[in-house]
Amino acid sequence: MAQNGSEAGSPVAGVAARYASALFELARDERDVDGVAASLDRFDAMLKESADLRRFVRSPIFTGAEQEAAIVSLLEKSGIGGIGGNFIRLAAANRRLFALPDMIRAFRTLVRESKGIVRAEVTVAERPSDAVVEEIKASLRDVARAEIDLDLKVDPSLIGGLVVKIGSRMVDASLRTKLNGIRLAMREAR
Repeated sequence: MAQNGSEAGSPVAGVAARYASALFELARDERDVDGVAASLDRFDAMLKESADLRRFVRSPIFTGAEQEAAIVSLLEKSGIGGIGGNFIRLAAANRRLFALPDMIRAFRTLVRESKGIVRAEVTVAERPSDAVVEEIKASLRDVARAEIDLDLKVDPSLIGGLVVKIGSRMVDASLRTKLNGIRLAMREAR
């Protein structure tokens, strides 16, 4: 599985990578990488908030013209324009809206790589304070020797502690894992 949740060799991953790469090159040439990233982030937030929009994006029953008309209206109402808005419109016109979430993830990866930012996924049992989040970021920055893009997730089943993933490395310092280790050791001691 690819990091974005799609199969690494799937046609969707290939389409997403090609579109994201082309968009990144254009944004870089126009010196608007951050502006495009902000537009895509706004659209991605809209996708996450609206089940209807997610269904529309995934639905194969609409023509490219219908998808484009609906997306243009949505982009105008939300104030998303420029290169990012044009890109989303192009994806709709080409009937590639179904791949747009993967395109956005691939674009974010290209932006992070170009800026030397490392993505870290940290899972905790409960939402930490902002000060603790900053301490975690600082510690990870020291370990990775790079700026950190922190993806914080909450999973109460961890009970306590945290699980950190950076690239292919993972450190599981959760209380759940420690208790499971103790449970296993007790079984072996019988």
